[in-house]
Amino acid sequence: MQQDAYDVVVIGGGAAGLSGAMVLARSRRSVLVVDSGQPRNAPAAHMHNVLGFDGKPPAELIAAGRDELTAYGVAFRSGLAVGATRNENGFTVTLGDGSEVTGRRLLVTTGLVDELPEIDGLAERWGRDVAHCPYCHGWELRDQRIGMIVSSPMAFHSTQMWRQLSPHVLYLLNGGSGPSAEQAEELAARGIPVVAERIVSVEVDDDRITGVRLETGAVVAVDALAVGPRFVARSAVLESLGVKPVDFEMAGAVLGSHIPADPNGATSVPGVWVAGNVTNLGATVSVAAAGAQMTGAMINMDLIAEETREAVAGYRHRTATMFSAEAWEERYRGRDAVWSGRPNPQLVTEAADLTPGRALDVGSGEGADAVWLATRGWQVDAVDISTVALGRAAGHAASAGVADRITFSHRDLRQEAPAAGSYDLVSAQFMHLPPQERQELYAHLADAVAPGGTLLIVGHHPSDLATTAGRMHFPDMLFTAEEIAATLDPRVWEVAAAEARPRQATDPQGREITVHDAVLVARRR
Repeated sequence: MQQDAYDVVVIGGGAAGLSGAMVLARSRRSVLVVDSGQPRNAPAAHMHNVLGFDGKPPAELIAAGRDELTAYGVAFRSGLAVGATRNENGFTVTLGDGSEVTGRRLLVTTGLVDELPEIDGLAERWGRDVAHCPYCHGWELRDQRIGMIVSSPMAFHSTQMWRQLSPHVLYLLNGGSGPSAEQAEELAARGIPVVAERIVSVEVDDDRITGVRLETGAVVAVDALAVGPRFVARSAVLESLGVKPVDFEMAGAVLGSHIPADPNGATSVPGVWVAGNVTNLGATVSVAAAGAQMTGAMINMDLIAEETREAVAGYRHRTATMFSAEAWEERYRGRDAVWSGRPNPQLVTEAADLTPGRALDVGSGEGADAVWLATRGWQVDAVDISTVALGRAAGHAASAGVADRITFSHRDLRQEAPAAGSYDLVSAQFMHLPPQERQELYAHLADAVAPGGTLLIVGHHPSDLATTAGRMHFPDMLFTAEEIAATLDPRVWEVAAAEARPRQATDPQGREITVHDAVLVARRR
């Protein structure tokens, strides 16, 4: 069975889901939106309080959003998500057809179900001339005869809002308890009649509500109905992960169930986030979209935090292992030639006029520096921790006819220091190590220089990290020549040069750039 992997799987393709997907996609996250095609507002012919889309069909907003997201690379999958499980990389979501998709994070925006009172004909008019939100539908019902069915603890509060929109509002108890004395007085003061009897059906003529029929047989004329449904979160996928819905309360009254989350949308299960009506039962289209935008941003930050932790762990591992013999053997075995075969330019510059003697080539690699020195009359000890590199270097020395002037040694000078005062030239070219190791090794190298001899240390200057040269990003392992010079005793050493020298180079994209070498030239007194 094929599985598709994404940074984030968004379950639910309404305004909230698309809004969350937008901010994630614009943050260069791979996103899949899984949608069952069952939006809560499907019965509504139009939506309101959505800037730029006021009075337009909800489907028009969704279509526009999907087009915009497609341009950002968001993928879509039609289907019902029936469950999810955690895996080592995040979550596996199972769809109704048995297919599976995986995501490092889940954003669940499945919305809610409106449970209406059991009144014949009521559900069929839902979203048309049966409404629940005065802010969403009130303007269109202004000045009409509106019957408020008391089906929710917030019915009295809602009635006052409907009265703001029409002087013709009725308070329909539907056989339930009557208002308190204080509430009855307020209703009377606003001219809102109270109808006590149970409602048995909604009367419709010419596809329009004309009234409600009571159990007495009487018909109360109305043009529209308002009702407070019980809001029930669509929580099946969340429950499969152990995220359970809880009662949603307002003013001490339970209005339904929702998924609890922190203000940013994080649930009790790490990696699982929610937005829209599944967690905020009162959110309108705009509010749901705005909340999901914030949640999407928080998911991105959560992923960044995870990636940073992984990067730090990898960085520490590379720092601890990249200078081992095994790491260098693997590097040399992976390519026929790691280096250019040309001697390092700063060595050529500084050693060209020196009187040949005995030289130590530290980290000699494939032997280009050692061969160049030997051809100029030097007797060279070439030291490296890679047997593969030393083998290649010996071959190059033989081809150049200087094998008798070079001694190749498989040694780690961090553990086995060179003999003190033994060399007329000690050259360490681009020997980058963690600070403590570097300090200890360079001290050993300085001790190995004979009186009158030269210490030449060259490295990539820290400023190169800000260029396109593509240096390995280990800032602590780069140094300036001035830092190395400061470790030398001026009573013992004369520093001839401690500087950043520019040179031309070609970056990985083939462009000519200027890089800088940190160059220390010091002579032992």
